[in-house]
Amino acid sequence: MRRFNTAVLAALTLTAGLTAVPAAHAHVGRAPLGIDNCTATACHFDVEPGAYDVKVVLGGSAASGTSVTAETRRAMLPETAVPAGGRVVRSFSVDVRTPEGEPTGPAGTAGLDLVLGGSAPALADIRVTPARHTRQIFLVGDSTVCDQPAEPYTGWGQQLPQYLRQGVSVANYADSGESTVTYLGNPQLWDTVRPLIRHGDLVLVQLAHNDKTTDEATYRANLETLVAGVRERGGRPVLVTPIVRRWFNADGTLNNGTALLVNGLGVDHPAVIRSVAAARDVPLIDLTAKTKAVVESLGVEGSKALYLYNEKRDNTHTSVHGATVYAGLVRDELLARHLVPKGIVRVG
Repeated sequence: MRRFNTAVLAALTLTAGLTAVPAAHAHVGRAPLGIDNCTATACHFDVEPGAYDVKVVLGGSAASGTSVTAETRRAMLPETAVPAGGRVVRSFSVDVRTPEGEPTGPAGTAGLDLVLGGSAPALADIRVTPARHTRQIFLVGDSTVCDQPAEPYTGWGQQLPQYLRQGVSVANYADSGESTVTYLGNPQLWDTVRPLIRHGDLVLVQLAHNDKTTDEATYRANLETLVAGVRERGGRPVLVTPIVRRWFNADGTLNNGTALLVNGLGVDHPAVIRSVAAARDVPLIDLTAKTKAVVESLGVEGSKALYLYNEKRDNTHTSVHGATVYAGLVRDELLARHLVPKGIVRVG
């Protein structure tokens, strides 16, 4: 399910749950990382790979609405309205790495890049500092999860950071076109991610869309290998069933193999994931069931906006809107299953 386009998260506290990643290299002997690094619509900070905390002060003389994205179109802050003359402070943490987007994609631009968007962006001040107590959430997945390089394509993992406050960063290592077979087999993917996992890190795994020719025994074994690999590193695996395809029956339901990710060999991917989660005592986010409910509730017409049907006649990949809705479902499940503390999650 690779797009051939080269354009370019048992309850735990912050201390006992997600373990802090190493601090980024200190910015020594240079000007402070602040507003001087910004224009009206973008900021660039010449920093080394690592985790960084970003504090923004929003607002201006006129009413404003500002959103912030980072690196490869990652949503860090949803549009935030500020009345004329007012100021609002928001903070978030960013994972800076190379490649900055998909692991098999282009390197991107060195350092940290932020883009100011929204209906009327207004940045009054900004401060970027190497993170000292940031926790990490790794994402392992395919094109429905990844940091998509170009609009209108958007993965739910790309939208997840906007639901998190400073103190946790999302390291999205999902990659377009990957199956459990190829993710484990490519040195740029699992062999790269696994050594980065530290004690207490959450690792969310959603791989199914591209396992079209993977038999059930192999698919199950691959999921178990990923789970074991995370645990060997002291991490906390979370299995995620795949988002549904927008493929309706005549009765308005998605009760068919195409929509529910049953491959040509008859392998029911969500069912196998649920089985592995139960057998290996792994937390499960049943995103298949959650997204099925959303799509069916909206119906044939209303659900088009979640996917790229209008733009590409694509019933698999999500729009910015759809990815944001689905990332919200993941956020809700992380909270409901006590996988993250409430204090680091942005609900409103």
